[in-house]
Amino acid sequence: MIKIKTPEEIELMRESALVVSKTLGMLASEIKPGVNALYLDTLAQEFIREQGAEPGFLGMYDFPNTLNMSPNAQVVHGIPTKDPLKDGDIISVDCGALKNGFYGDHAYTFEVGEVAPEIKKLLRITKESLYLGIREFKTNNRVGDVAYAIQNYCESHGYGVVRELVGHGLGTKLHEGPEMPNYGKRGRGKKFAEGLVVAIEPMINKGTKRIKQLKDGWTILTADGQPSAHFEHNVAIVNGKPELLSTFQYIYEALGIKSNEEDEFRQEKIKL
Repeated sequence: MIKIKTPEEIELMRESALVVSKTLGMLASEIKPGVNALYLDTLAQEFIREQGAEPGFLGMYDFPNTLNMSPNAQVVHGIPTKDPLKDGDIISVDCGALKNGFYGDHAYTFEVGEVAPEIKKLLRITKESLYLGIREFKTNNRVGDVAYAIQNYCESHGYGVVRELVGHGLGTKLHEGPEMPNYGKRGRGKKFAEGLVVAIEPMINKGTKRIKQLKDGWTILTADGQPSAHFEHNVAIVNGKPELLSTFQYIYEALGIKSNEEDEFRQEKIKL
């Protein structure tokens, strides 16, 4: 079901989204060779609660942890383990938080140590496709406009666009309408309206678009074992245009990265 948000609700959702943004920023300086995902998961759970929120994923559909942590060929929904991260790995960290009755939910794929150039390119193209999709999220456009922008850009670089997993509406429930696939045709699907809030999240594979699931019932892998990248933002339509509720700036501050990629989607600059 699609639920349009009031301006007041959007501001509450921004608070929820920023809890997640700050959590990912805190984790950014902790992700390094030798660290394990289960340790990072514990840090995230404590940090979210310190922000006056609850972990959004913990117990959801019986998921056992705070974070979805998906290294290398894992696409999404990875369960944190004690296996140490290695130099050259990548890891998608997907985090949710519930505050003021609303969910924040977004993700970032981190480099671990020194990553190969072709993997760096996969991450860069995937993140660029996210912003191309966000640019199409505005009044009177449709789901297919966002989907096409992401698909066309990633496939032009030879990457596989996952079909079975999609972004989604966001609000008092973690998953609301509409579904936001990363593939489609322009002018197709639900029309966007003022006050709609969604999570846009390209899941892009270096090789085939095909995926498989582990016997744990959660972890999704690329079918060919090649790496996958995943980036996700929470976005509202405000005054007809896309307005970011989440930010990667806390991550960039922790990693010493300068970026203006979010500027066109903000009415006000994030105060770190």
